[in-house]
Amino acid sequence: MNDLLLCKPGEIFLKGLNKHYFEERLVANVKRRLKPIGHFRVTYLQSALYIEAADDAADLDAAYDAVRKVFGIATITRAAACEKDKDAITALAKTYLHDAMTAARSFKVETKRSDKRFPMTSIELSQYVGGELAEAFPNTVVDVHDPELTVRLEVREQAAYVHAQAVEAAGGMPVGTAGKGMLLLSGGIDSPVAGHMIAKRGMVLEGLHFHSYPYTNMQAREKVEELARILSEYTGGLTLNVVSVTHIQEEIHRHCPEEMMITLLRRFMMRIAERLCKATGAQCIVTGESLGQVASQTIEGMTSSNAVVSLPVLRPLVGFDKTEIVERSRAIGTFETSIRPFEDCCTVFLPKHPLIRPKLSDVEAAESKLDVEALVEEAMASLEKVRF
Repeated sequence: MNDLLLCKPGEIFLKGLNKHYFEERLVANVKRRLKPIGHFRVTYLQSALYIEAADDAADLDAAYDAVRKVFGIATITRAAACEKDKDAITALAKTYLHDAMTAARSFKVETKRSDKRFPMTSIELSQYVGGELAEAFPNTVVDVHDPELTVRLEVREQAAYVHAQAVEAAGGMPVGTAGKGMLLLSGGIDSPVAGHMIAKRGMVLEGLHFHSYPYTNMQAREKVEELARILSEYTGGLTLNVVSVTHIQEEIHRHCPEEMMITLLRRFMMRIAERLCKATGAQCIVTGESLGQVASQTIEGMTSSNAVVSLPVLRPLVGFDKTEIVERSRAIGTFETSIRPFEDCCTVFLPKHPLIRPKLSDVEAAESKLDVEALVEEAMASLEKVRF
C-alpha cells in the first residue's frame, strides 16, 4: 500500500493559457517547503499534486502539516494508491479505511473517474465498492444523503486512489505570482492577519517593524519576531526589517503638537517603508489598518499617511471589524502571540486626545518644524534584518 498526500489546487484551475506558470510556482513552493523535512517525490498531474515519501526517513505527517499551509492548495488528504482494478480498489478501501469504517455508523462511496478508459462509470464503481464495504462492515449502513463517512475513490491516469474526506488547506494563490510587498508588522493582532491575507493572494512579503528602545523592551521585539516566524510558515520564508524610530518620536514630542504624535509618526513610517521598498524591490506597502478602528485609522488619517509616498498602500483589513480580525488571527495561529502584554512603539508618548480627523495642511505645517530627511536617514542607519 502506497501512502501519499493528495492535494488539490484552488483558483489555479480558473487560469487560462498561463496556468502552467502558476502550477510550476506551486510545485516549486511545495518542494522548497518539504526540503527541510526529508526527501519526497512531488508530481503534478491532472490538476492534482501528489506527494510521496522517497525514503523511509521522510516524515509524511510533518509534510502534511507543512504543505497544508502552502498558499495555492485548497484541500489536502492522506491517500493510498493501487492499480486501476475494481477488486484492487475494493481491497484497498477495506484495509486503508478499516478503522474509519469500523467507527462510522453510516457511509457512502463517491468516485471521480478522470481516466475515461476505465471500464466502469463513476456510479458503477461507487455501487460496486459500496456493496463490498457494506458486506465487510455490517454494522455500518449505507446513507447516500447524510453519511458519517464518505469513502472517496479517484481513478486517475497513473493509478487509483482511496481516501476519506479531504481537509481544507491554505487556499489562495501560490506565493510569488503577485509581486512583492512590505508589511508594516507591529506586535498587535491586525498586521499579521493583513500579511497572511495579502500573501494568500500570491504576494511575496518582507516585514518592517519599528521599535522605540529603550522606551519599548526586547520582549516586545521578540514577540514581533515570533509573529514573523509564524507568518513564514505560510509564506515560505520572511525577512523582517527592524528600524528604530526612538529619535523621531522624541523630536515630534519636543517640537510638535501632542495630539499629532501618531499622525506624524505614521508619515515617517510610510517614508521609511517606501525607502525599504525601493531597496528590496517591493512594489507596495501593506498595513493592518481597519477604517475607524482607532483614532489614526480615519480616512483623514490614512490620507495623511498616503500623502508622503508614491507607492500603493494596501489595507486588506480596511472593511473588517475587530471580531472578524480576531477570528482570522486565531485561525492562522498568531492570536496568542499578539496578545502578549508587551507594548509597541505607538504607545510611546501616546497623546491623551489624539487627532481624529487631521487636516493635511495643518499636519504639514507641524511637520515643517522637523528635519524630516535627516530623521529618516538616521532611522535607516539603524536597520537590522532577521531572516525566518
